[in-house]
Amino acid sequence: MDADVVRAVNDLTTRWARTLPSGGNTVVSGLGVWPLVALLATAADEPGRSELAAAAGVDASRAGQDAIRLVEAIEGSADLHGALGVWVSEQLKLAESFDSVMPAPLVGLLTGNVSVDKAKLDAWAAEHTDDLIREMPVALNPDVMLVLASALMLRTTWVRPFTEQVRRVSGGPWAGSWHWLERTDGDLDAVRRYDDLTVVTVRGDADVDVLLGIGSADVLAGLLAAAARPDDGVPGSELILQDQPGPGLRIGQTTSARPDLKVALPSFSIEVEHDLLESPAEVFGLGAVASSPGLFSALSPTPLQVGEARQKVLARFFATGFEAAAVTAMAMTRAAMVTSHERRLEVVFDQPFAFAAVLRESRLPIVAGWVARPTEPA
Repeated sequence: MDADVVRAVNDLTTRWARTLPSGGNTVVSGLGVWPLVALLATAADEPGRSELAAAAGVDASRAGQDAIRLVEAIEGSADLHGALGVWVSEQLKLAESFDSVMPAPLVGLLTGNVSVDKAKLDAWAAEHTDDLIREMPVALNPDVMLVLASALMLRTTWVRPFTEQVRRVSGGPWAGSWHWLERTDGDLDAVRRYDDLTVVTVRGDADVDVLLGIGSADVLAGLLAAAARPDDGVPGSELILQDQPGPGLRIGQTTSARPDLKVALPSFSIEVEHDLLESPAEVFGLGAVASSPGLFSALSPTPLQVGEARQKVLARFFATGFEAAAVTAMAMTRAAMVTSHERRLEVVFDQPFAFAAVLRESRLPIVAGWVARPTEPA
């Protein structure tokens, strides 16, 4: 897998993580967003092209191909699966360059019948996430001319499963009873300390690991940085010799013949939907293409803009493994045409007025009258 693309996805994810509100459960997939940003970068005109390329972290001329190759590389994983899809309205006139920007195998049709199109896109989301996510996160309407989507699905089983028990926490923000997971591991170096951050690696049985981070300051961004440097930090085989080994760590006792590592955490299941257009423009590079119509001449002579960009994502950590899924979609709409207005006269009958009914050709009056005040109460 291209190291530059991996770094670019990590950078986008880190930027996004730093904008997330604190205090609540959440989960994001920068990997789900990145291919769509890259495809749009190749398709866009300036100034959107530069903005999107900066967010994608790769050259705009090759960003689309990088996106395709990334998803193909994901499909080579045992635990992780990915897909890209593009759907185009039958009413949209395509530019001659469309096929060079949006590879034909990805492209399907939108009929304009919202119920038919929604069923089709929802089925695609369910198929590519093994039913973990059953709906496309963007809404469809007759103005939607093009939809880009990515889907990711991850399932892994722990090499060493956890035991599960109900544990009561007596004080603090986690006061209450929770399903708690515990296990011991002979590999002390499954834990590492990076300055004020402690990272535990939970190995899956194929090609996916899950990292757990605890510490102070910007923990999620720090964990993403640590993920890019797996061999850095102070390993557990050294930390066990220290009286204050690191955040979340303490020295205990074991009956094993050799030192070991005990890990305990609550099981969790988080499902979130994100509106990508609510993030600062520099996170995803969508500022210009969402506000200025007509920046996609490589796709169509019809002025288009990104009208909606959303992600639905979930993550579950349990005793025997981990699963996650994300569907990210961007809906491009036909931009409203700017119309000019002429002056007009307006008459309002807001005082007593007369009326008459006449035959059209002869002008023969049929009835005539006067309205002194309205007669039908509101």
